[in-house]
Amino acid sequence: MRKLKLEEILAIVILSIMAIIDFINVLSRYIFHISFAATEEITVNLFVWLTVIGIAIAFERGSHLGMNTVFDKFPKSLKAVAIIISGVLAIFIFAMVDFYAIKDVIRDMTLYHSRSEALNIPVWIYTIGTPIFSIFVFKNVIVSTIKNVKTLLTGGVK
Repeated sequence: MRKLKLEEILAIVILSIMAIIDFINVLSRYIFHISFAATEEITVNLFVWLTVIGIAIAFERGSHLGMNTVFDKFPKSLKAVAIIISGVLAIFIFAMVDFYAIKDVIRDMTLYHSRSEALNIPVWIYTIGTPIFSIFVFKNVIVSTIKNVKTLLTGGVK
């Protein structure tokens, strides 16, 4: 059995927490006829974090959608360029997402002092997860791009 990576462990923990919270909420609705409003707030924000971690895992495994029919017709040198451009674009997109998320966090901490509706905690606590977990995306995009270019240039299948 292979050793789990940190992002995989985080995904397991977050998904487990979401399942437990939702299960308890369903039980409370059917048994006590009471719904916990805070569970939706927590679950939705954990889902956003899980999505970012899932994107990182997908980059590592090469599981993102691609245009293989076009890519397979390229010569080897153009394939390497396409892989590099794809990696750079992915980094650029996540850098933009992080830029605006960090901007939002700073505004929430300093100017707006926004608080969540159900739990009344600072909203920036939810928002800060995106740039933090994006570290895994950046790492996996860079590693997979380098690996894919090396594999292509050394004659491996890609």
